[in-house]
Amino acid sequence: MNEEMVQNAMQIILHAGDARTRVEKALIAVSIFDFETAEKEMELAQVKITEAHKVQTDAIQDEIRGTASESSLLFTHAQDTLMTIYSEINIAKQLINIAKSLDQRLKVLEK
Repeated sequence: MNEEMVQNAMQIILHAGDARTRVEKALIAVSIFDFETAEKEMELAQVKITEAHKVQTDAIQDEIRGTASESSLLFTHAQDTLMTIYSEINIAKQLINIAKSLDQRLKVLEK
């Protein structure tokens, strides 16, 4: 595997990992009903996962244009990490929506 492929894989892993950290912070904020912080963290998670996805897309487009790339376990791991964290982001978005709905219902009941 060439150096560029290693760098691409590591960039995907790092950006996706940063996104995961932001999702974790968002869920911690939700646990104390701090939806403002949760939303901000999810926005930052989206920025990081988009950066990771761009690196992956660029690598795929290079291959489509004819730049040969060899199979790589590291790059496969990077793609797996990217897709796993995409799923975590989607689940977190739903959990945040559920928590907001419950919070609103509780506020109505408390009145």
